[in-house]
Amino acid sequence: MKQGRLFKQLLVAASVALAVGAVNAQEAKQKALEEGGMQVGGTSPVDGVEMMQALNPKSPAMTKEEFEIGKKIYFERCAGCHGVLRKGATGKALTTDITLERGTEYLKTFINYGSPQGMPNWGSSGTLTEKEVDVMTRYIQHEPPTPPEYWLKEMNASWKLLIPPSQRPKVKMNNIDLANLFSVTLRDAGKIALIDGASKKILDVIDTGYAVHISRISKSGRYLYVIGRDAKIVLIDLWMEKPAPVAEIKVGLEARSVETSKYKGYEDRYAIAGTYWPPQFTIMDGDTLKPLKVVGTRGMTSDTNEYHPEPRVAAIVGSHYRPEFLVNAKETGMVHMVDYTDLENLKVKMIKTPRFLHDGGFESTGRYFMDAANASDKIAVIDTKDGKLAGVVSVGKTPHPGRGANFVHPKFGPVWATGHLGDETVSLIGTDPKKNPQNAWKVVQTLKAAGGGQLFLKSHPKSTNLWVDAPLNPDPTISQSIAVFDINNLDKSFDLLPIGEWAGVKPGAKRVVQPEYNRAGDEVWFSVWSTGSEESAIVVVDDKTRKLKAVIKDPRIITPTGKFNVYNTQNDVY
Repeated sequence: MKQGRLFKQLLVAASVALAVGAVNAQEAKQKALEEGGMQVGGTSPVDGVEMMQALNPKSPAMTKEEFEIGKKIYFERCAGCHGVLRKGATGKALTTDITLERGTEYLKTFINYGSPQGMPNWGSSGTLTEKEVDVMTRYIQHEPPTPPEYWLKEMNASWKLLIPPSQRPKVKMNNIDLANLFSVTLRDAGKIALIDGASKKILDVIDTGYAVHISRISKSGRYLYVIGRDAKIVLIDLWMEKPAPVAEIKVGLEARSVETSKYKGYEDRYAIAGTYWPPQFTIMDGDTLKPLKVVGTRGMTSDTNEYHPEPRVAAIVGSHYRPEFLVNAKETGMVHMVDYTDLENLKVKMIKTPRFLHDGGFESTGRYFMDAANASDKIAVIDTKDGKLAGVVSVGKTPHPGRGANFVHPKFGPVWATGHLGDETVSLIGTDPKKNPQNAWKVVQTLKAAGGGQLFLKSHPKSTNLWVDAPLNPDPTISQSIAVFDINNLDKSFDLLPIGEWAGVKPGAKRVVQPEYNRAGDEVWFSVWSTGSEESAIVVVDDKTRKLKAVIKDPRIITPTGKFNVYNTQNDVY
């Protein structure tokens, strides 16, 4: 078995324990490591929902109390990767035909010690107690409980039009430089912070919902859409004297994605949100969030053409070339190209790609959607102008680009970059089929970054730097730092900047996550992300000198993760 740097790091916690114990535990550990595991998926709001439970007489005994404990832990720790119905995606399937065959000893060891492919060591890290590990070992050998559906009736009941469009400003009523405004996710606080890019001052903190996930900006730059993992969307009008929510809706039980219409003539007209549960997407009025159309994604997989009951909706992007949304159905590997010109007679074109679609973004022209099929280790390239699959690129282990990074390679021309959860590499893919056809949709260079556990990377048209985070790396030296490459000298190794140290916060996790540029492209903002009970901060670095420029600290900055500059998000600059 090959043991790279990440592999060695993830085995440190298990090595001492493996030196003792029964032979069957040793064998179970080895089998778990060889078969691989899953990534951290984050908490799920479905754990508090009443569910239908089916009992399996072959499963090990559990009390009702134990089953509820297992259900809570599963949706807090596991569902994001393995799925509500445990059919697998970024993580492997955990259906009872698999878990009962593996057996209790194997599962207990796997949960305790994790794997080098990204499965956390829940037991040996102290995250779960010995009793909780035992409960989870038995819980995943029972049939998964099924949450209720959530359709138009439930959405309409949750919809609140706080300020109708007729009562909103006709022109911008504040002196905020919206192009350089940042919407900052305060994940565990259920809020966002609006921070002025020039002064670095917090203009306001706004309640939005459980486990805020992303912010998106309408094409005009007026409306800010914030969605949380509880599938609640809050619409904020940035033209008001004091930006504030004007509408909200809950479109399901768990979600990740929201987007708005960008095609000429349809700017700001529609919004769309996709849900993990139920597996569907909802099209809404762009300025009110009134739900207009709900479309399910359940269907056949792209590879074996088998029915999948839970194709969760991951990334959604709005096309610049057609009046369409591109909707990722994670588990089936189908991209739904949704034509929004006629909602009553909706046309949806299905693009077949590798399975387990997750995140992605546009290359520099905005024509091609670079779509990460992360558990397949592939990037699908979708031509939004011609409406077809342009290519499939094999990359490193479990790509997680966020929206990726675009820059001009000194040798290979325009490229788009992705980092990886499962290894320390960064893949650079050629994106110019006209002037550089020999490099198009191929990995032209592979960089070696600080380590695996990467979530986001970023560059800017005015920059010569490529910034790569690794917040899920088990080595604090790596997770609390940022790797930065010189685009003009990519054969040279990266510099590792101690962003967590520069933050000057109290001891804590201090994971450095999600580089984001300001409007001018001369500053990069980083979240220094600790737990809700620890001090966090935002660190601003001068892009040219790579020196510390500012630290934003405030008691209200709780678990900051994503930061979304209005202009860059509005115009897909990354």
